[in-house]
Amino acid sequence: MPEATPPTMSQVIAAAAGPMPEGVTLPTPPSFDSADVEGERRYRMEQLAAGFRLFGKFGFSEGVAGHITVRDPENPGSFWVNPFGMSFSRIKASDLILVDHEGNLLYGNRPVNRAAFVIHSEVHKARPDALAAAHSHSLHGKAFSSLGIPLDPITQDACAFFEDHGIYSDYRGVVSDAEEGKRIGAALASYKAVILQNHGLLTVGQSVAEAVWWFITMERSCQAQLLAMAVGTPKLIDRDTALHTRSQIGGHFAGWFQAQPLWEQITASDPDLFG
Repeated sequence: MPEATPPTMSQVIAAAAGPMPEGVTLPTPPSFDSADVEGERRYRMEQLAAGFRLFGKFGFSEGVAGHITVRDPENPGSFWVNPFGMSFSRIKASDLILVDHEGNLLYGNRPVNRAAFVIHSEVHKARPDALAAAHSHSLHGKAFSSLGIPLDPITQDACAFFEDHGIYSDYRGVVSDAEEGKRIGAALASYKAVILQNHGLLTVGQSVAEAVWWFITMERSCQAQLLAMAVGTPKLIDRDTALHTRSQIGGHFAGWFQAQPLWEQITASDPDLFG
């Protein structure tokens, strides 16, 4: 299970960057005044649009499958999500729709993917600490999910998920009912991710950037383990070292911070996402 007291933001920065001269700073997640609901909402929507563009760049689309969600700052019982059937690579902040946990469309003029609502509404209910959740049918994630096994600590990056991801092994077809969403939420438990057997990956975070980063690096970790298993028997990192490494790279701030180069890249290449 994840450790109860992960390192603080300052501890993560100090461990990664070492002592910094006076006046030298690193970016940190923005904070919003409680009165600036519109500003925070706009920020979350732009982050969500950027996350979809990244999913498009990484080739995570598979027809109309896949979704990323973020809670609304004013009404946390509702979340913003991609319109059903719209390309990840074309989504702008203004295209996003808002739905509540009962599936009612609160804002927007396109329907929500039924599977997106069923999965994400129950995940958000089960994890009030999770601001955002990400899921798609990425190639290596769905290939690895068919094995019904957890990720092993065979690389530094995979250690972020060591003893911090669940497995949902009860695939019953396209998710269309709330009870299956509840079972997925239960399999996620308090972890940052869950492998949906015969389906794909799902990750959560305290920011859109964190949830998206966990998805991207988990997909790559699945790919790395599949490649290693194809040519031999991977050597595992010992448990103490894996847990220590997770404490260094697996916390909320570490997830947010590791996503920042990708955010700089996508906002520079796709400035229309802010529209």
